[in-house]
Amino acid sequence: MKKYILFLFLVSTASIVSGQNSNDTKPVFKFVKESINYGKIEQNSNGNRIFEFTNIGKSPLIIKEIKTSCDCAVPKKPTRPIMPGEKGTIEVSYDTSKIGGFIKQITIFSNAKHPIKRLRIKGFVVKKKSKLIKEKGLLEND
Repeated sequence: MKKYILFLFLVSTASIVSGQNSNDTKPVFKFVKESINYGKIEQNSNGNRIFEFTNIGKSPLIIKEIKTSCDCAVPKKPTRPIMPGEKGTIEVSYDTSKIGGFIKQITIFSNAKHPIKRLRIKGFVVKKKSKLIKEKGLLEND
């Protein structure tokens, strides 16, 4: 009976230790910014922004899928694994055709230590001013 209990103790200890070690070797995201504020931007202007990150883990980082909270924000994920110490980017293109404020979430699914990572974009799209106002500072287009 003592041998059986000792055996169970050794097996459980080994599984706990190996479980901790495997987590230490997983890839880890380190983003420069986890939120991008577009501020006030004109309607139909460039809605592309880039999230930069580094894999500070000990194994290749593989981004399996990226989802957004609406179809108005389209993410582009890296096509290849990001090696340890290597930098990567996720490009997000927001549709600036609709006027008004926005806050959107980008959810990343990966093989990282924390497999689900959430990023955010926000801003306010304003009506585009007419060309005449820009050039001569004349009449406002409301």
